[in-house]
Amino acid sequence: MSLNTFGHLFRVTTWGESHGPALGATVDGCPPGVPIDAGMIQHWLDRRKPGQNKYTTQRREPDEVKILSGVFEGQTTGTPVQLMIENTDQRSKDYSDIMEKFRPGHADITYWQKYGIRDYRGGGRSSARETAARVAAGGLAREAIKAMLPGVQITGYMTQMGPHQINRDRFDWEEIENNPFWVPDAKAAVDWADYLDGLRKSGESVGAIIEVVARGVPAGLGAPIYGKLDTDLAAAMMSINAVKAVEIGEGMASATLTGTTNADEIFMGPDGPEYSSNHAGGILGGISTGQDIVVRFAVKPTSSILSTRKTITKSGEETEIITKGRHDPCVGIRAVPVGEAMMACVILDHLLLHRGQVGESRGKIG
Repeated sequence: MSLNTFGHLFRVTTWGESHGPALGATVDGCPPGVPIDAGMIQHWLDRRKPGQNKYTTQRREPDEVKILSGVFEGQTTGTPVQLMIENTDQRSKDYSDIMEKFRPGHADITYWQKYGIRDYRGGGRSSARETAARVAAGGLAREAIKAMLPGVQITGYMTQMGPHQINRDRFDWEEIENNPFWVPDAKAAVDWADYLDGLRKSGESVGAIIEVVARGVPAGLGAPIYGKLDTDLAAAMMSINAVKAVEIGEGMASATLTGTTNADEIFMGPDGPEYSSNHAGGILGGISTGQDIVVRFAVKPTSSILSTRKTITKSGEETEIITKGRHDPCVGIRAVPVGEAMMACVILDHLLLHRGQVGESRGKIG
């Protein structure tokens, strides 16, 4: 049974390992006639690739994507699109010491317990390297969305690094692209740089919270009960390596609100319904409201650190381990474009589902 595929109509299957010759994605169900070339996808991969600054892993991968099928004369044909990214800077020798040991916080031990075999070179499929394939698929999804709904914008950013949060009063959409942390708060970017630099030099790591917003999504996407838009968004974000929690809208904080506060009041505006607030994160009953769709997820600290940790071997002997190699001091930085890609894939999938079942939304107001 294959569990490397997600999506209903827009289906993405990722393949490959961290230290294998290549990795990539097979995308089935992309509509025909979508203008696409490798450069359009490369733009999004360049935002995720490692080694761009001192705050990310120094593994030097160009992440150059190749389109092997499904595109002819600059347009998708409606057949499977095969995307491939070669690995060029593997240093598998860095992992020889952990061949028999399990790294605390990693999936080493569970992969071994389940399969009885594991690729210890960088974690194999459990490595964050796999997310490059998702970003490539997300680039294709963005272009398909643009062709169908050109007003949709998908933007991710960090809202917290360790204990440090952004100041929402200083939120600036234009600032997100101006700093290495994708943070919409210029002062926070400066403060976080000093904080993370200290952790990086000491061989430590830290977690983060990423928020992804889809603006311009029409009302009506998603379906009741088992086809909820937020169900698929939560699953998509939780599937990202190192993610340990997902929220939609107010998320966990909604438990602290009263019904009066939480209910987003509805008014009639010149172009249709308008809302007093967006505690629901743009989704009610699993169906989009037309407001901004807001998803938030938490990424744990990178488990590969230079501190000595206690562990066991495959034979059950107690030992200690130090994880060598090149690792992100805060993997949340490169998780931002990954979250955007997963949002794009899910939005496109539900747009196709909606179009197939309903066509144009039927419930007119006003």
